[in-house]
Amino acid sequence: MPIATHEQYCAMLDRAKAGGFAYPAVNVTSLETLNAALEGFAASNSDGIIQVSSGGGAHAAGPKVKDMALGAQVLAEAAHRLAERHNVLIALHTDHCHPKNLAPFMDPLIVASEERVAKGLGPLFNSHMFDGSELPLAENLAISVKYLKRLAPLNILLEIETGVVGGEEDGHDTSNVKAEKLYTSPDEMVAAYETLQPLGRFLLAATFGNVHGVYKPGNVVLKPSILRDGQAAVQEVHNTGANPLDLVFHGGSGSSLAEIRETLGYGVVKMNIDTDTQYAFSRPIVDHMLKNYAGMLKIDGEVGDKKLYDPRAYTKAGIAGMKARIMVACDDLKSTGTSMLSA
Repeated sequence: MPIATHEQYCAMLDRAKAGGFAYPAVNVTSLETLNAALEGFAASNSDGIIQVSSGGGAHAAGPKVKDMALGAQVLAEAAHRLAERHNVLIALHTDHCHPKNLAPFMDPLIVASEERVAKGLGPLFNSHMFDGSELPLAENLAISVKYLKRLAPLNILLEIETGVVGGEEDGHDTSNVKAEKLYTSPDEMVAAYETLQPLGRFLLAATFGNVHGVYKPGNVVLKPSILRDGQAAVQEVHNTGANPLDLVFHGGSGSSLAEIRETLGYGVVKMNIDTDTQYAFSRPIVDHMLKNYAGMLKIDGEVGDKKLYDPRAYTKAGIAGMKARIMVACDDLKSTGTSMLSA
């Protein structure tokens, strides 16, 4: 099935919220990780979200070119073709674009979508994230308004973040941020709704103690009730239905299953999965290297074993490992078996 249309993407999010589940949003950096994501979603009979960060785009473009937008475009175009071979719906998203990367990353990708739409095609990506959490709220929302006004006519959703997700990702280090910034306030959630809802559909990564990176269970202290209280504040002020905001869960590594499941009742429809899938991809490759050390190297005058040092041998193992971890994520988020294409 081709990449989801705007209408299908919106229906995916609506079904998730109504059904009390969420979609894993999997970061990809290569054709191998892209295929792992597609295969994982298809094996789980789950629609899903595949996303590219600025760092992932730079990696995909190659160490010499390092063009973050070019790499993201290449991966997105590949996804448009490869997704046709899998019977689930996939939405494409860009992850964590900080203010300094708007010009080199998001802007060229929007131009690419404008060119596609002018030709009668769908946009390149279904949604983009602007992460202005390092800015004062007023400035964060002002830039968000500017971009949503540009994206909405292209049928592209905008994801924003209020509060700060701790830890480090793609070189953006917030590990020393003040503790109170790790928690979005109800007033911030109301402000985001009032500012952006009239302009078009958006997603909100409201923070509730989330931390990027890898941590042992129990090391990350989440307060999911923050999401509940923020949704209730919007509902009270604007007389909406329950859970009026489409929420995103960042920094889920180290969270307990109970905490993850609790957020599903508060309107979380998307949960980012990156750290865990990185490990799931790398672990089988390490295993291959250690078990086949002699065959991987030309030592003591020998020629090695081509079947072992062929990158296809060990990246295939990485794909299988990452695919399996995505299937676990679908189970955790209750999206397994929910694909719209089989409903």
